[in-house]
Amino acid sequence: MNAPTHDEAHGGTLGARLNWLRAAVLGANDGIVSTAGLVVGVAGATDDRAALLTAGLAGLLAGSMSMAAGEYVSVSTQRDSEKAALALEKRELRDQPEEELEELAGLLRERGLSREVAREAAEQLTERDALRAHARVELGIDPDDLTNPWHAAWASFLAFTVGALLPLLAIVLPPAGWRLWVTVGSVLAALVLTGWSSARLGAAPPGRALVRNVAGGALAMGVTYAVGTLLGAAGV
Repeated sequence: MNAPTHDEAHGGTLGARLNWLRAAVLGANDGIVSTAGLVVGVAGATDDRAALLTAGLAGLLAGSMSMAAGEYVSVSTQRDSEKAALALEKRELRDQPEEELEELAGLLRERGLSREVAREAAEQLTERDALRAHARVELGIDPDDLTNPWHAAWASFLAFTVGALLPLLAIVLPPAGWRLWVTVGSVLAALVLTGWSSARLGAAPPGRALVRNVAGGALAMGVTYAVGTLLGAAGV
């Protein structure tokens, strides 16, 4: 009889995957809400299709580039911190190896191993690859899988763009009399989906996430539409 096999992800791989998925959902959500607020606000002032398209495209490009730049800077800082921590750990292993061995054994004891087993495991891990052992156990870093700022930037750019396309297309494609209602309906439906997805990825009950997401998006559209209507009526 063959032993059962499975492809379940473990440890950092699963955690990293969930983080990327969560970031993609939140990026798409930002694209939906910010672009919807922009085009609905402009729709309150004018029903000119060219003006709506221009505003929507400007919001999409500005938002996606801003998200990408922000993620690149943030993740670059995180990567620099990881590299600095690894460099410091490498120096400590070179200058005080016995103290580092004791530290590793202590960390393993804190994870439930007995003193003797922890000491033996620390010695074996140190013989195999001391830096990798300390990076994973002490720092929680995988030296072979440091955060990549370019991956984060592109993921944020694409997620925001995909989200922003929905309200942009919804405001320019339907006939003038249907634009606002189609946009509001499609945006609220999309916010239900992203709220449910973010809750499921975080293993949280979806009810509150759905209410927060939909209420926030509806408020954003309501406020910008009211402002756009007032400005349009004032001839601004």
